[in-house]
Amino acid sequence: MRFSNNTPFYPFFLFLGLLAVLQSCKVAKPVSMPTFQQPPATFATNQNPDSLGIGDQRWDDFFADAYLVDLIDVALRNNPDVLVALQRVERAQADVMVARGALLPSLNGQATASVDRYGQYTMNGVGNFDTNLSDNVEGKQQIPNPTPYYFLGLQSSWEIDLWGKLRSRREAAYARLLATEKGRQLVTTSLVSQVASNYYDLLALDSELKIIRDNIELQEVALEIVEIQKLGGRATELAVQQFEAQLLRTRSLAVERQRAITQVENRLNRLLGRYPQAIERDSSIQGQPLPDQIQAGVPSRMLLRRPDIQQAELDLTAARADIDAARAAFLPSLTLTPYVGVEAFRASVLLDPASLAAGILGGLTAPLFNKYQNRANYRRSVAAGKEALYTYQKRILTGYEEVMTELNNIDQLRSAYALKQQEVDVLGRAVTTANDLFLAGYASYLEVVTAQRNVLEAELTLIGYRRDIFMSVVNLYRALGGGWTPPATELATPAAE
Repeated sequence: MRFSNNTPFYPFFLFLGLLAVLQSCKVAKPVSMPTFQQPPATFATNQNPDSLGIGDQRWDDFFADAYLVDLIDVALRNNPDVLVALQRVERAQADVMVARGALLPSLNGQATASVDRYGQYTMNGVGNFDTNLSDNVEGKQQIPNPTPYYFLGLQSSWEIDLWGKLRSRREAAYARLLATEKGRQLVTTSLVSQVASNYYDLLALDSELKIIRDNIELQEVALEIVEIQKLGGRATELAVQQFEAQLLRTRSLAVERQRAITQVENRLNRLLGRYPQAIERDSSIQGQPLPDQIQAGVPSRMLLRRPDIQQAELDLTAARADIDAARAAFLPSLTLTPYVGVEAFRASVLLDPASLAAGILGGLTAPLFNKYQNRANYRRSVAAGKEALYTYQKRILTGYEEVMTELNNIDQLRSAYALKQQEVDVLGRAVTTANDLFLAGYASYLEVVTAQRNVLEAELTLIGYRRDIFMSVVNLYRALGGGWTPPATELATPAAE
């Protein structure tokens, strides 16, 4: 059945077609994103809120130890995670190039050769009888011979971005590129923090091992004295056994510290991207000066510097652009496909000027039966956008919590370290007093053993507090977004070139 303009049902079917097109082109409503509580204007401390935080310092300025600076420099050049992050940035740059290219027309060179044999009762078959390809003997139609076709030229395709769909996709790709760069910075800050933490851990183990070895020498002398006293009848075998057991326990602590040192060295070498080898370092953590008053700055600086927060914000920007592109997908798209070249039915005349051909086709495409797919894509984009918003909020809360926790840790550890230092001084004098009284016969061997054990434990705890202070400072530096800024030499390189 054929429909023409005079057919009674023609207006009805035309109305249904227009209704279907309009229904399919219905754009989804704008998304209303949830809101969240803004972070406080200052950290709840007694610091100067107008001061810059330690996160604004370059890592080669923040860390004063030359050995540590060299280790961080090696890690940033050789660590596999950093190299992987760089490749992710390269891949994101390629995605941006793809999104930009979608806004431009494509141009393809085309060379086509084909042979067709048309049926006698087709439009192409009948049309060929009016050319010299077919025989027309005495008005009797003959079946046309096979018809060759040759084309050599250029063909283009260009989707006109009427509603900003392609521009939104480009914006999303560019935001993800920036987010990937922030991800690379996040890897850098984490690596700097890990190298510094392991380095201070190594220095603390060196200090503990030195303290243990010094105590071993003192306990060996004490064991020799009690053995001499036993020979003189002034001490018993039980006293000798107690001093010997104390010495063996201290020697086992030295073995444990040596094992831990090897583990930390291997872990540091892995971060540096190299096989296990000796780590050059300072003498001990006691030679490292405790940091002065730590300034955290204001939360707004943390939001601008922390790579994970900036990455989440850029992911949110990309998600919003995806939502705009998904909304624009409900609207018709206009595609132009021009071509120019030479075409002919014989290869011998293909380059003849009369074979020159050109044309253009404009197509307006509107979604009809795939609207459910567009709706699903839109809902997925909205859900991804809200997920990105909640992730952004979570990282802000996490950053604020980390800064406050480390600031409190530093204050409390400073107080604990000062008290423990006083305890070590008192216990050191107690050991001297116990030894003198024991030699004079006014103290028992148990008092000497107890005094030696107490001072060893206190000295090891003191080293632990000093290590924890450095660890908290490093963690605070990372929490404030420090560690990803390149050294001064690297910042000066572009200007020098």
